[in-house]
Amino acid sequence: MPAKNKKSKLVDEIIELIGNSRSVMIASVKGLKSSNFQDIRKKVRGKASIKIYKKSTILRALDKIEKGVAKNLKPYIIEDSALLFSSIDPFELSSILAQNKTAAKARPGQEAPEDIWIRAGPTDLMAGPAISQLGALGLKVMVEDGKISIREDKIIVKKGDKISDGAADIMAKVDIKPFKIGFEPMVAYDIKEDKIFTEIKVEKEKEISNLKNSAGRAIAFAFKIAYVCKDTLGLLLGKANAEEKAISKLIKSDAGGQN
Repeated sequence: MPAKNKKSKLVDEIIELIGNSRSVMIASVKGLKSSNFQDIRKKVRGKASIKIYKKSTILRALDKIEKGVAKNLKPYIIEDSALLFSSIDPFELSSILAQNKTAAKARPGQEAPEDIWIRAGPTDLMAGPAISQLGALGLKVMVEDGKISIREDKIIVKKGDKISDGAADIMAKVDIKPFKIGFEPMVAYDIKEDKIFTEIKVEKEKEISNLKNSAGRAIAFAFKIAYVCKDTLGLLLGKANAEEKAISKLIKSDAGGQN
C-alpha cells in the first residue's frame, strides 16, 4: 500500500474510533517498558482500545473533525503518547489506569515522589561493604547472625530531593520501589458532553481520604447547628440527654438549698 494511502487510512481510522467512543484520552507512555505497556493493555481490554499513532497523523485527523471541540486536543499531542478510545467516562478510565500502575525501582537523579523511608528491622544484606553504604545515608545498623539489621526508621530521601547513586543502590538492595509507572493521563475529551478535561488524574486513596475529611467536617457542622439527619440524630439525642441530666441536677440542687 502506498505511504499516502496508508496515512489516509490511519486518519480515517482515528476519526471512526472517535465517532464510536464515549471518550478519548491522551496519555503519556514515556519511559514505559514494552512488557508494562502490554500488561496494561490486557488489563483495560473491554474498557478501552489503546492506539499509537504518529503525531502528524493524529493532527490531520483532528483537523478533519468539524463538529465539537476535538480540535482543542491538538496542543496536547506530543511524542511518546498513546490514544485511548473508550466507551466509559474519562474519569472512570483514569481511575482504572491509576489502579494498574506497577512499582518501579529508583534511578539516580530522579525526584523523590514522597519521603522515602528505610524501616527498622532485619535485612537480607550480608555484613560487609553495605554497612558503610548504609552508614553514609545516616542509618544506624547492627549485625545479627551475619546479616545487617536496621536499628531505627530513617528518611533517606526527602520528597522532591534528587535521589543519589548511594540511595538508589541501597533501595535496590533492600527492594524499595518508590515509584509507580504506567499510563499518565494528560487530557481527555468527553465526546458525549463535548468537553475537554485537563485535570484528569485520579488518585483514588487521596480522593477517598479527602471525602472522609469533608464528611467529618460536614457532620460536625450539622451537629453544631442542630441539623437533624441520620448521621447527627444519635449525637443530638446524646447531647439532649446529657443536658437533661444536668438541668435535673441543678433543679434538685436549688430545691435542696431552699429547704
